[in-house]
Amino acid sequence: MKDQLIEKKYTLPFILITCLFALWGFANAVTDPMVQAFKTVLELSNAQASWVQMAFYGGYFCMALPAALFVRKQGYKKGVLLGLALYFIGANLFIPAAQYEAFWFFCLGLYVLTFGLAFLETTANPYILAMGSKTTATRRLNFAQLFNPVGLILGLVIAQQFVLKNLQSDNIENYASLDIAQKALIRSADLMVIRDPYVAIGLVIALFFILILATKMPVIQSEQDRLELKKGFSELIKNKRYRFGVGAQVFYVGAQIMCWTYIYQYAENIGISNTTAANYQFIAFLLFFSGRALCTYLMKFIPSARLLSYFAVGGFLCSVMTMMNESLLGMYCLIGISFFMSLMFPTIYGISLKKLDQDLSKIGAAGLVMAIVGGALMPQLQGRIIDFGGRAVNDIEVLGVSEVNFSFVLPALCFVYILAFGRFILKENEAS
Repeated sequence: MKDQLIEKKYTLPFILITCLFALWGFANAVTDPMVQAFKTVLELSNAQASWVQMAFYGGYFCMALPAALFVRKQGYKKGVLLGLALYFIGANLFIPAAQYEAFWFFCLGLYVLTFGLAFLETTANPYILAMGSKTTATRRLNFAQLFNPVGLILGLVIAQQFVLKNLQSDNIENYASLDIAQKALIRSADLMVIRDPYVAIGLVIALFFILILATKMPVIQSEQDRLELKKGFSELIKNKRYRFGVGAQVFYVGAQIMCWTYIYQYAENIGISNTTAANYQFIAFLLFFSGRALCTYLMKFIPSARLLSYFAVGGFLCSVMTMMNESLLGMYCLIGISFFMSLMFPTIYGISLKKLDQDLSKIGAAGLVMAIVGGALMPQLQGRIIDFGGRAVNDIEVLGVSEVNFSFVLPALCFVYILAFGRFILKENEAS
């Protein structure tokens, strides 16, 4: 019983909370193609369009700590409900944003939406870890995270079939040369197309809010010997495993968002349309899903830190091959990175919190969710590298390759750090 993955009494709550992983996966997948969509519709530079990711992942950074403090005081269920409410509000802000046709308004909607996602991730991840034995906690979280790529795949299908294919600005070859009046009509129609998936997910969020509100959820919370907040932060800062883990999470999320966001710019450089590029991203998500499923099984036999190290090496090698090849081979390597990224978020998360008690884990979860800010900062940096010679993706060459190819040096460096983290944990485990 001690090594049981999911205790029977937690089955229904586990199912409901696990579904949340798909809901924020959907938001991630729908948003990634929007960088290219807004770039085309509103005629933005790569760096300007990357403000979509700055707003989306910046919301995590701003709200993760307040979310952790709220959950610590009010419990997991209220944290989930507040997260769903904020998700709903942010998604529905796309309605006035499309009406006013203001880029900043869309970014505001994403910012508020990710306040909700920050609550959900800060709550759901430690909740899953707490639903059973500590010995199976990391494997349990990897199992729950299997549903994240299900949401990713669904979100990408929606983005491809109902957004990218229906954007007039992307399907008209001479869009940039049209007169102001024609552009205005196309822009209005396209912004409505961008709005619709967010309004639809808002309805699904409302349904889950009602379901969880009506369900009796277990109270898994240490009421005795509750840590003082100041003492808790002090203990976390002194914990090298935790500090290293937060850094690894920053670089992992940065690598993930760069590889998924700029797949469209990479495709543009080798003459592939946005709609076709979405097919490659779909394959990347399938690899992500299959890698996570495989790793959940392999963790029965291979220590999670060792698997993390192996996959960091694989991610690094694929990133280097992506940089060096301006061809379909480079695209294959780019989508291959997703397989090696598959186990990283839940594994880094679980390893970082493994030796912390439950109350300290709630505070520590905030730092690991705040680390998602890597997805806001690094795409901005990559966008600036791509814009170095101009708004096109291949204005200049750097070290013999186009600027968009060279920009994938950033994910390669991220995987080097993650490898260092995995090696550190292995040595720490051997010493103990």
